[in-house]
Amino acid sequence: WGHSRLHLSAVKLAELHSDLKIQEKDELSWKKLKAEGLDEDGEKEAKLRRNLNVIMTKYGMNGKKDSQLVDTNYIKDGTESDTLDDPRLEKLWSKAKTSGKFSDEELDKLWREFKHHKEKIREYNILLETVSRTEDVHKNVINPSEENLVKEEILHNKHRELKDKLRSINQGFERLRKVSHQGYDTTSEFEEPRVIDLWDMAKSANFTEKELESFREELKHFEAKIEKHHHYQKQLEISHQKLKHVEGTGDKDHLNRNKEKYAMLEEKTKELGYKVKKHLQDLSSRISQGLQHNEL
Repeated sequence: WGHSRLHLSAVKLAELHSDLKIQEKDELSWKKLKAEGLDEDGEKEAKLRRNLNVIMTKYGMNGKKDSQLVDTNYIKDGTESDTLDDPRLEKLWSKAKTSGKFSDEELDKLWREFKHHKEKIREYNILLETVSRTEDVHKNVINPSEENLVKEEILHNKHRELKDKLRSINQGFERLRKVSHQGYDTTSEFEEPRVIDLWDMAKSANFTEKELESFREELKHFEAKIEKHHHYQKQLEISHQKLKHVEGTGDKDHLNRNKEKYAMLEEKTKELGYKVKKHLQDLSSRISQGLQHNEL
């Protein structure tokens, strides 16, 4: 897919690439499972389909116009023009902004948390829509055959995924409310929204002290990886702007140098994006197991 058809920024395009690479890897592992006669109930396959649908919808590749894709570029100078699509969030944000509790740097950090929360709600809604579509189909099937039992099982697992996402959204909102009112706690360990999320979830999972400690260490590494990725995303955005500028000047040497730099940054951003997503996947599934363990 080219930029023009999708209207994606350079950064989003690299993100899409990483998402598809993860999807591809997951499909390969699933094919191995299937060859070994596992995944009989088709639950993993259903999850793969859902994931793909989430990706397609997220990047506007499902043929529907998505108003939320118009603003694809989240590396912006002014945070003002950006909407949060949720009155509760908007209200919290404007309170925090005018409270005088935050330095400019802290406001940037808080804004990232708000944007992350908006993104989580959006992914939840996409998943919910995907699920309800399969459920409508499900209701139309009358004969209580074997296949229906399998479907029930798949839906149950899907709901587990929805439940996890919703729990994370609720926890995230509580956190935003607390931070917006009280300001940042000087002792807070993590800066990055995805890491803060995981840490909050981990603390309510069924981990021993020792497991929690090693999880915390791993989160520190994960955060460093995310920060590196952010750095490259910014460089890619800058390089993209520069490239557009140089294309207008007609200076061939200069253009080729800029193209090379852009290609290098794009590669690096994709690769890091993939590593971050893969790591996030692993950490999330470990927490999810810990939480399920809790409910037993």
